[in-house]
Amino acid sequence: MADIIVIIILVLLIGSAVAYMIKAKKNGVKCIGCPAGGSCSGSGKTPKKKLAGRVVGRKTMEISGMNCAHCAMEVTEILNQIDGVRAEVNLSKGSARISYDREVGDDVLKNAVEKIGYRVTGIS
Repeated sequence: MADIIVIIILVLLIGSAVAYMIKAKKNGVKCIGCPAGGSCSGSGKTPKKKLAGRVVGRKTMEISGMNCAHCAMEVTEILNQIDGVRAEVNLSKGSARISYDREVGDDVLKNAVEKIGYRVTGIS
């Protein structure tokens, strides 16, 4: 009898967790671990990317939609995939500091970030 009760409790817990994740994804939540904008434990810091040449310029990108450390890490990784770009994202400011060793168009940077679901509100 005790085994049946334990199984029922486990099924209810797993079922409600799955329902929560499905509902959160349908509502557009990026990080299931912190849908209310809390901080997820994150998977650590991303290593700082080295540029091939000397830095020829810097830009600051304002980004909305980042709610947690996972979001900031995702933006950092997508920007750092662009040749000649090194990005450092500040979650609390909602911005990315971008250094580059060759000319990179604002549209390239903006498209990369918006492709993964965030909104670029300005580049200066």
